[in-house]
Amino acid sequence: GLRRQAAVAISQELSRLARHSPGPSSWIHQVRRRSSLLSSRLEEKPFSEMEMSYIKQGEEALQKSLRILEDQNDWKTETVAGNGDKVLSKVLPDVGKVFRLEVVVDQPLDTVYSELVDNMEQMGDWNPNVKEVRILEKIGKDTVITHEKAAATPGNIVGPRDFVSVRCSRRRGSTCVLAGMSTTHGAMPEQEGFIRAENGPTCMVLRPLPGSPSQTRLTWLLSIDLKGWLPKTIINQVLSQTQVDFAKHLRQRLARPGL
Repeated sequence: GLRRQAAVAISQELSRLARHSPGPSSWIHQVRRRSSLLSSRLEEKPFSEMEMSYIKQGEEALQKSLRILEDQNDWKTETVAGNGDKVLSKVLPDVGKVFRLEVVVDQPLDTVYSELVDNMEQMGDWNPNVKEVRILEKIGKDTVITHEKAAATPGNIVGPRDFVSVRCSRRRGSTCVLAGMSTTHGAMPEQEGFIRAENGPTCMVLRPLPGSPSQTRLTWLLSIDLKGWLPKTIINQVLSQTQVDFAKHLRQRLARPGL
């Protein structure tokens, strides 16, 4: 009975969000159609009350992220690389400053998706900004709880941070969305030597480049509260540079033979 009530509540909330969202683009509409199948998917296996809570958090992160991305107003350019990689930002009243990376990767969508989702625990092997990613719990097909340790920045300007996040993945047609936000998990209390930071809503959107299916357009919405006493100028610089570095290291990873 609890599962059915929660499934109905989530479905009603998604419908309400869709009605109040101004003019969603086609790929956002595709993802929302995918999310509308949540109620039927929940009947595939019994979920505990805690698992249902995590599933709902993942859906909330996805919907909030899509609402932010579909609003094209007030984005300001932070940096544009020589290869066309671009970082934009805007300030939201209820979230704070968010960053948006726009890049094109010379790999098909399935290859990029597999690296970011199926192989997420290997991210620390190729991204120097990430020390470790570990899956704490899997819930159904689309939801995982992760613990991520971020490496300290050069000169230890920003010391070691860690995150506990709920992440969900959605595929609908040629569009993939990987969304997440901070959560808590009994298996991972705060760790000595790390400041527990918070993220979310965040997401990555993957779409084939129009006219070139062997390339993938990647959009990364980043929203992080690093905690601690850090000047905003340093935070802004670190976060925008983190996105630029991620694109560079992802390309290097995907260019390796055998991948």
